[in-house]
Amino acid sequence: MKLLTGLLLCSLVLAVSSHPWIDFVGEAMRGSWDMWRAYSDMIEANFINSDKYFHARGNYDAAQRGPGGVWAAEVISDARENLQKFLGRGAEDTEADQAANRWGRSGKDPNHFRPEGLPDKY
Repeated sequence: MKLLTGLLLCSLVLAVSSHPWIDFVGEAMRGSWDMWRAYSDMIEANFINSDKYFHARGNYDAAQRGPGGVWAAEVISDARENLQKFLGRGAEDTEADQAANRWGRSGKDPNHFRPEGLPDKY
């Protein structure tokens, strides 16, 4: 009986761990971390005209995780831009940020937005 219960439990764990939604959630969590890392790097770098690069890089890194990462990047980017729009930031800058976000999520090279002189660390 203990063997049967053990086999049933192992089968259940294996079946649950192979579901696509578990992968999606993991990708979303890692993608969220990628977005946070890009934001932290942007704050640390404090480099003029580098925000579009960090937007593109965070979205790019998150999207490389898979569909969950793309979803997380889109939700985080949209929430951030909507909050800034609500706080009165210019619509042109918000759209430029969103263009960089979409560029990164599409898998294009974020270095397209990299400003000259930004340290190699980033």
